[in-house]
Amino acid sequence: MSTAIEIEIDKIQILIADDHPVVRAGLKQILADNPDIVVGGEAVDAQEVIEKIREEEWDVVILDYAMPGGSGLETLKEIKRIKPDMPILMLSMYSEDQLAVRCLKAAASGYLAKESAPEELVKAIRKVHSGGKYVSSSLAEKLATAVESENKKPAHEILSDREYQVL
Repeated sequence: MSTAIEIEIDKIQILIADDHPVVRAGLKQILADNPDIVVGGEAVDAQEVIEKIREEEWDVVILDYAMPGGSGLETLKEIKRIKPDMPILMLSMYSEDQLAVRCLKAAASGYLAKESAPEELVKAIRKVHSGGKYVSSSLAEKLATAVESENKKPAHEILSDREYQVL
């Protein structure tokens, strides 16, 4: 006689912050196939995101870069002021080239373009939930190339304008 053993899976509680209902519904549908991820709430503007961050505990926030009530960077910085350790995955229709580095410098845990495959979203959520940083393989390659090209330049060429002036 075999006995079924139930194992309680820790579920990742997600807050989706996007002003487009169809995007929120699509994200929920993608995540519904993953038993370890639960969409626990939604927000449609920057103010509602901040309220929900203050009221409840979230494991990961998926934050649209362009929402009513404040830019994604402003909202990201406010969330980090309230809860510095909160993993935030930025989601945007803008390409990585335009915003990813700025978001990461502003303490986002990751950046994902809305054109990404659904599997990338799940991978990104799990990565930032575990304390890591998420960047796509194409962005990682661009960053590595940028670092490599920086190392090949003479030292004075990588200085900021002010640093060069002082030099």
